[in-house]
Amino acid sequence: MPTLRPALLACCVVLAVAAAPLDADAAKKRRAKPAAAPKPPAVTACSDFYTFANDSWLKSNPAPADGSVSALGQLAQRSREQQRQLLDAAANKPANDVQKLLGDFWASGLDEAAVEADGAKPIAPLLARIDAIKKKTDIAPAIAALHQVGIPVAFDFTADLDLQNVDRYMGYFAQGGLGLPDASFYTRNDADARALLGRYNGYVRRILALTGTPEARINADANAVIELETRIARAARPAEQLATPQSRYAPVATKDFAKKYRNLRLDAFLKAQGVTVDQVSMADPALFAQIERLAGSQKPAQWQAYLRFHVGNAMAPYLSKPWRETEFDFRGRLLRGQDAPGQRWEQVLTAIDASAGAMLAQEYANATMSANAKRRAEAVAKDVRDALLAAVEANTWMEPASKAAAKAKLEGLRFAIGRPTYDPDFSMQPMGRGSFGGNVLIASTWHHREEMRRIGRGNADRRWDVRPQQPALSYDLAHNRLFATAAVLQAPVLDDKDAAAAQYGAFGALVGHELTNAVSGRGHYVDGNGNLGDWWTPGTASAWATRTGPLSARYSGFAYPADPARKVDGARTLEKNIADVSGVELAWAAYQKAEPKASKADRERFFRAWSGVWRQQLSPAAASEHAALSVYAPGKWRSNGPLMQHDGFVETFGCKAGDAMFVPAAERVAVWR
Repeated sequence: MPTLRPALLACCVVLAVAAAPLDADAAKKRRAKPAAAPKPPAVTACSDFYTFANDSWLKSNPAPADGSVSALGQLAQRSREQQRQLLDAAANKPANDVQKLLGDFWASGLDEAAVEADGAKPIAPLLARIDAIKKKTDIAPAIAALHQVGIPVAFDFTADLDLQNVDRYMGYFAQGGLGLPDASFYTRNDADARALLGRYNGYVRRILALTGTPEARINADANAVIELETRIARAARPAEQLATPQSRYAPVATKDFAKKYRNLRLDAFLKAQGVTVDQVSMADPALFAQIERLAGSQKPAQWQAYLRFHVGNAMAPYLSKPWRETEFDFRGRLLRGQDAPGQRWEQVLTAIDASAGAMLAQEYANATMSANAKRRAEAVAKDVRDALLAAVEANTWMEPASKAAAKAKLEGLRFAIGRPTYDPDFSMQPMGRGSFGGNVLIASTWHHREEMRRIGRGNADRRWDVRPQQPALSYDLAHNRLFATAAVLQAPVLDDKDAAAAQYGAFGALVGHELTNAVSGRGHYVDGNGNLGDWWTPGTASAWATRTGPLSARYSGFAYPADPARKVDGARTLEKNIADVSGVELAWAAYQKAEPKASKADRERFFRAWSGVWRQQLSPAAASEHAALSVYAPGKWRSNGPLMQHDGFVETFGCKAGDAMFVPAAERVAVWR
């Protein structure tokens, strides 16, 4: 109404005057300045939910200059700090025998003066064993002895699942024994590969010098090491041929090893590792035929140089400063692109986790995981599994045979929460506090012994391939079970003291993501009993592609927050994006069933919890690398992408046409709805 306009203008003037200086000249000067740019519109739940929900965190956690920071990365760092505190306590006042071992191990690594004084003493017995090689028949026992202390040379021999019986482990002979990360680096002729090989030669020379190789012999010995490794590399298979478990699986009888491998003596090798089985896997017999020839044809002196280098190379991170600096200069700066090594405590923790991680696992789970957190995790996970069962039953796009197989698989699903039920045999040689390198060898020998004990035994499902101190939530395809480690049962994934809405929105949706993998992707190539074979019918596969395919184009339109010109690769990230959309759907269904009368505020907490998991800041450089390599969308779109497809989100926040988060109902991608 016209009569109200002067009153409104007067109000504005009063506010302006109240905020202005009383000095008239100052007021004139201010009026003479250009008009301020209009403020950007406020971010709302319906314009950008990710920024709306995580505004405080995003402002408090800017991206590092050339790196990234994320909520899940912070969770991993918190887990490491928890391990550090546990080990500090074990060093000061151990509560049991395992803590005594861990405490001594930890203290020996933190005592840098003792590490410097220890020098190369820990590897002196190993080098003496190598120096004692006089004839070709001494080579094979030396190889076996180094494997026993966790230093694999010439080849790899590990324990892994028997693909014909996933309840047991099999021994796997595979290619290894190289100092460079890929066999192709030895055989390529391009300038980059040749330059790397030249840098590697310098590294080999420095390690050999540290082991005590006479200066007059270093160049010849370094060339001998690389020449032997090159011969092995030429017989190795390209990495792309080893991409699947099946490509590495080829059972062979061991009864003929004594005759077939007279130089390598693989029969005696197995006995030295404590392995007595009728079959092992050897997917590349041509490679082992070549190593067999090399063990019989190359002079013992060449093998001595090779073995000396690999002992030094494996143990360099755990010895005195010259060793550590040499190893980091090549592997850290050149190969991993690191500017500086981590703090000393981080280096020691990494060493303990690699060689005595199973010991640390037991103590970590006992110290950090509450009984209530485990109960809540199991309850939420089972509710989400039940929601998926109901979705499989109710959907109209799966054909009957596929539905029946999916239901059977989900009904047989098991939950592995917190830590394994199986405890290794912790008996080992006592550790002291005077030799960190010596303790690494003691622990590595123990770890190798425990790995070898897996081979030929059943109850493989009692062991975990991920440790409780590592934040992890994953679906185990071989044994049809869901892993949730002790480390992941804390904020932002699952806070047992938080509201149920947040627990379903974060942990529950992540469970839904993983369980989607049980019935789609690789999951439909393995049934609930671990048998290989596609149980999806052609009609089910076609319907799945039709329902989920549009997500590829949709995500391809999303820009990286750190680099708006760079877009998400919707095709490469499709499988993970489908699982995210599915996970939110399933967790929402489970939450609605658990709390059908949830308030609007609690429904909002569900979506805030999901978004909080994906807090992330990427520098432009990190965004470039992520966009080029990652199979995941960046955090903003892992948050917003699924919510834009979700009816419950639109209804909870009242999003309307024209809002960036609003997708018309007919265009929303629904996996199960």
